[in-house]
Amino acid sequence: MPGRSLLAATASSGAVSAAFLTVKDAADYLGLSPHTLYVWRHRRQGPPSFRMGPRGRVMYRLEVLDAWVREQEQADSRSNPALNPLNTPLQERSSRFLGA
Repeated sequence: MPGRSLLAATASSGAVSAAFLTVKDAADYLGLSPHTLYVWRHRRQGPPSFRMGPRGRVMYRLEVLDAWVREQEQADSRSNPALNPLNTPLQERSSRFLGA
């Protein structure tokens, strides 16, 4: 994952816990801007998040972020050979449609 070293550095400094990330930390981990995560949350897109504590801070579970990234990889035809249209066999056209 691209943000593992960043996560390790911030976790060792006490900025984040191992299980939960703030919007800023989740954005850093994913290589996105916090604004992007806020927009996705408003549109009900992107990784699942929740509100935590009396102030209702938006938080992300680290394990859920990793699962979400894996889902994105599998949904992309460049990362998933099963979805690549170049890997599907050609279909024979009926002679009815060829004018024969």
